[in-house]
Amino acid sequence: MKTMNPYRRLMLGLLSGAAIALLLSCGGGSEAGNAISLGLGASGTPSAAVGADAPAGNGTGTSGTSSGSTSSDAGGDTSTASNGSGSTDGSGVGSGGTGVSADAAGIGSADGLGSVILNGLRYNTDTATFSVEDATDFQIGMSARVVGKVDADFTSGVATQVVSAAELRGAASAIDLAAGTFVVMGTTVSIDSATVWGDGNGLGDVTAGNIAQVWGLPSAPGSLRATRVQVAPALVDPLVTGTVQSLDTLSKTFMLGQLKVNYNAATFTGIDAPSLANGLIVRARGVAPPVANMLAATKVQGWYAIPVSDGIAVQLAGVITDFTSRGAFKVLGAPVNANDAQITGGPAGSLGNGVKVEVDGSLSSGVLVVKKLRIRNVPGTGGPASFTLIGTIGAYQSPASFRVRGQPVDASGPGVIFENGTAANLSDGKHVTVVGDRVLDGVLIAQRLTFASP
Repeated sequence: MKTMNPYRRLMLGLLSGAAIALLLSCGGGSEAGNAISLGLGASGTPSAAVGADAPAGNGTGTSGTSSGSTSSDAGGDTSTASNGSGSTDGSGVGSGGTGVSADAAGIGSADGLGSVILNGLRYNTDTATFSVEDATDFQIGMSARVVGKVDADFTSGVATQVVSAAELRGAASAIDLAAGTFVVMGTTVSIDSATVWGDGNGLGDVTAGNIAQVWGLPSAPGSLRATRVQVAPALVDPLVTGTVQSLDTLSKTFMLGQLKVNYNAATFTGIDAPSLANGLIVRARGVAPPVANMLAATKVQGWYAIPVSDGIAVQLAGVITDFTSRGAFKVLGAPVNANDAQITGGPAGSLGNGVKVEVDGSLSSGVLVVKKLRIRNVPGTGGPASFTLIGTIGAYQSPASFRVRGQPVDASGPGVIFENGTAANLSDGKHVTVVGDRVLDGVLIAQRLTFASP
């Protein structure tokens, strides 16, 4: 075998190294040249780390214990929201991730699970802690406050904390089927097409004198828009949420709607007694029903806290109050300016007191300056209702009985649209997106079911 001269080998090595160096200095070698990249947020700035500190004003308003991040449900669902693309997955809801950078807090009701969809925005909850009172787990229609990060367009987010508790629990009275209302301890509860019925089929199942439990969005003093109703709750101790009125610090009483609350012996969480003020939304809890229209409160809790720092991204769902113009009204007691908002779901002219909306924006000098506003319900006209589940099928028995993220689903109706498959493809372990417009007796009635692409 012929060997190379050592001097010649040395010279060839030097020439080869020089050639490689010249190639790299000119931008050659696409793989090497593209190996380094920076993760950028929507504005072109480095994205904040997932799980970073919550924004200012993140008081939870509840005292429930944390139950950790989401886990698999009884049906075997272990799916979590994607944290990579920010694209949609058939639900019309962003899948979470790209450019998620702004400190944010969302307050509203859960219109989907996968991980948590609040006011139409899907939050990844892989690293979030959950604190749930008045229920064993978090379910569609429950009110909640989500703290985390969102992208600039309010299409996806990453949650660090999810807090939820019921707003009202007590004996029902003054049931008005025509008006779609009933009363619990002096608070008028109104329902709409998006009200979730956890164990009933509608207002006809609410019985005068029986205990009802309601999750909802406070509107005008003494009024609550129900987002979820349980007609036979496991708990019976009284609970009422509303706007403080007629505060009397000497007698230690205030009014919530038509109910007088005595807080003389109450403990305070999320708020302290000196901070009580007219116009503040609070939860009051007791152990015995009101006597002579007076509730002896054992606990007073601050409701879901809305941040106050400029620049914080805020999502709110609620009923408009104090409306004077498109640029001046309130949602959940927070001042709102929607002059420059993109408005969907109905004409801007339909905005007014009593209209249910979702607003996305940022705080400026104590005012929520809205980027997007979605009209969800106009009194006398109605509005769209949609609930979304994203996850794997579990506890499958038939198209009329299976679960996604623990939520029972019925996809057996004649009008159900199947995408990327048929009803015959339903089985445990299949990843699906389910969209429906009603939850009756705790079951989501599916309108569309999309199988994940192979």
